[in-house]
Amino acid sequence: MTTLVTKKDDNGLPKDPKDVVKLIEKNEIKVIDFKFNDLPGLWQHFSIPAEDLMDAEGGIWKEGIGFDGSSIRGFKKIHESDMVLMPDATTAFVDPITTIPTLSIICDVYDPITKEPYSRDPRYIARKAAEYLKSTKIADTSYWGPEAEFFLFNDIRFGQTENSGYYYIDSNEGEWNTGRDEKPNLGYKPRYKEGYFPVPPHDTLQDIRSEIMLVLRKVGVPVEVHHHEVATAGQCEIDIRYGTLVKMCDNLLLYKYVIKNMAKKHNMTATFMPKPIFKDNGSGMHVHQSLWKDGKNLFFDKKGYALLSDTAKYYIGGLLKHAHAILAFAAPTTNSYKRLVPGYEAPVNLVFSQRNRSAAVRIPMYSSSEKSKRIEFRPPDPSCNAYLALSAMLMAGIDGIKNKIDPGDPIDKNIYELPANEAKKIKTVPRSLEQALEALNEDRKFLLAGGVFTDDVIDTWIEYKHEVDIDAVRIRPHPYEFHLYYDV
Repeated sequence: MTTLVTKKDDNGLPKDPKDVVKLIEKNEIKVIDFKFNDLPGLWQHFSIPAEDLMDAEGGIWKEGIGFDGSSIRGFKKIHESDMVLMPDATTAFVDPITTIPTLSIICDVYDPITKEPYSRDPRYIARKAAEYLKSTKIADTSYWGPEAEFFLFNDIRFGQTENSGYYYIDSNEGEWNTGRDEKPNLGYKPRYKEGYFPVPPHDTLQDIRSEIMLVLRKVGVPVEVHHHEVATAGQCEIDIRYGTLVKMCDNLLLYKYVIKNMAKKHNMTATFMPKPIFKDNGSGMHVHQSLWKDGKNLFFDKKGYALLSDTAKYYIGGLLKHAHAILAFAAPTTNSYKRLVPGYEAPVNLVFSQRNRSAAVRIPMYSSSEKSKRIEFRPPDPSCNAYLALSAMLMAGIDGIKNKIDPGDPIDKNIYELPANEAKKIKTVPRSLEQALEALNEDRKFLLAGGVFTDDVIDTWIEYKHEVDIDAVRIRPHPYEFHLYYDV
């Protein structure tokens, strides 16, 4: 079985199994933790004694290690459950969460019969997308900078039974707690939609975000900035420096892992759910992206609108044309579409613009530097599986370039305030996950190019999302329905 270990080392991480063995010895590692991604996007793992990975020339590095794929969401049926993990040496890091010295390694999933990468492994799909880009000769590298927002709450309770259904969120920062008897209540709770950038004491989360930032940097995730976000009740953002496709997806999983566990350490809870709070901003994942070839940014043109090249505009055309299908992966929950509504900075309009945050594609104008020129696709949210979502965006952009898809004219106005006759001409994102999945089913050809996605992956995704998300929510009474209909 051929491993997918690369020799390139961009972030000071190990290059090969020999380096991993040295890392184990240097840090007196006792446990090896193998991590991999299920189809919906959650890290899975299991652990072995460190001495079982010390053979850098063979053993697990050559043969892999088996696990039950039938127990992983979106993977195998029970009668074909055996799967194999192949560790990627370049991803090894000393785990910052565990008490016992542990080395974590991200793995690729293989089929033990065919000895081939497993087609439903999200990381493999992202690797294929990166290779497909190179094969087109359009570019040799794509760079990605997703901004995954999240909430830090002090308490979360929820339940659903045959005769009840509820959720209860609480936050010491929540505006709804200005009247709570806290003995004493000191106020300084950010008002709804006023959480962006106030200093402490309004921002009570400065130290925990700083602690998270330092832990992330320690494990090789390059953090650039952190701050409080717009919503009350502890909405935060910690931005990762841009990186290549697969590496960025790896970093996003590590990002979530660290944030959730550091929150727990502080007796708090972190959620990447897109819209947990009514009447306040939800959590998005605005995705900055650009294409490069031979060290040159293909999105830059000093004479173009917003310094954009024609290549960049065609890429945008692909994103806008295929946006509904992309969002089946990039906004993949029923809750995602409670965020994608007008009025909460939600980018629901399928147009592009410089600086304009009401457009689905924004062109950041902080700098006129060629190196910084990029486009920002704003509808995605952090509930997605990044390997699938970013790959879908790249495939749409490539399709736009190959077919020279015109994105139309930019709109540099507040789209929410346009006259009705102008506004009705603007296409918008899907109104529901169901609509997005229908679009994915009908508009899948661009994803199948180069064998990056497969019909099996797309069909499995659609079937899973209908069963686990759409149908499960549809058949349950909503608490607000009792307010509307109990007295009919």
